[in-house]
Amino acid sequence: MSRKVISSTKASAASTPSNLLRVVDLKTHFRTERGTVRAVDGVSFSLDRGKTLGVVGESGSGKTVLARSIMGLLPKRNVIRDGHIFYEGADIIGYTQDQMRSVWGAEMAMVFQDPMTSLNPVMKIGKQITESLIHHLGMDKNEANETALSLLSSVGIPEPAQRLEEYPHQLSGGMRQRVTIAIALACGPKLLFADEPTTALDVTVQAQILNLLQQQQRERHMAMILVTHDLGVVAGRTDDILVMYGGRVAEYAPTSVLFSDMKMPYTEALLNSIPKIDYPSHTRLEAIPGRPPDLINPPKGCNFAPRCRYAQPKCLTDDPPLVEGPTPGHLYRCWYPVGTPEGEDARARNEAAGATAAATPVSIRPANTEEL
Repeated sequence: MSRKVISSTKASAASTPSNLLRVVDLKTHFRTERGTVRAVDGVSFSLDRGKTLGVVGESGSGKTVLARSIMGLLPKRNVIRDGHIFYEGADIIGYTQDQMRSVWGAEMAMVFQDPMTSLNPVMKIGKQITESLIHHLGMDKNEANETALSLLSSVGIPEPAQRLEEYPHQLSGGMRQRVTIAIALACGPKLLFADEPTTALDVTVQAQILNLLQQQQRERHMAMILVTHDLGVVAGRTDDILVMYGGRVAEYAPTSVLFSDMKMPYTEALLNSIPKIDYPSHTRLEAIPGRPPDLINPPKGCNFAPRCRYAQPKCLTDDPPLVEGPTPGHLYRCWYPVGTPEGEDARARNEAAGATAAATPVSIRPANTEEL
């Protein structure tokens, strides 16, 4: 099987005029009493204007830290950031907080996971929307109020004029999330981060919010980074998928390529752990055994090896490099990739020896939007 080793610096696509964002070898570490936590450890990728990137992984894989590090939303104390973050060609990793204020809202915005904690509980909804319009766009109060009313209408909030005068606690969870989306879109950002935007919502509202984000992204020709633990969410809504594990890139590919030819056993295990519509009722969901690695003292070799049903002795001693497979732009980090002769042989040997399987193989295909 042809494989080309990719250095961390080259793991993001070469810069092109369509690149809005290019992240190169980004590291974000936290100093703690126990040691240094390598929350993001050499991540690279690129994102074109109008495209959507899904960032997927378990809790603790580094997804949220990656998004906040790119936006410069982490505290300065005990935080180490290194690498490059090129936004429209300018490296913003060294920007001061004053410089980043001109970027926040106007250029980049984020929809946070829990709207109840991201909204100010003692400030009316209208005020929370208009303050960024007045600050970034220089609108007067009347113009800002009219724009806020239009924004609430565009995100599907009923009786928007009334909602402008209400407080967050007077709205349902779904409506609060729509308000945070309106705030994020207020100044027309070119890049939108959606960090687990549906976690606190019921299934019906989740689909509505995801459809709304997709609609707004297309209408405004924004780039979007959708952070989630659920591969089913990103299957029909993204152009590319970045799978993170232990703070690093485990697999990175166009969405269609990843679902038709995934190589990383961790990606396969994530897919197998979500419910499928065609499964019989009461089918037991498969869980990934074990725990994510300690990011202060990561294991030697592949950091997924202790949980992997393909793992061989080599995986416990040698850290696999990020390689590019036969399909251009498909990067993965594995000695025994899924679907390859060496990978299938490794899995068969483990199963014959009675090793615990991470999951039962399933048909790998993108979920239809209607199924989400």
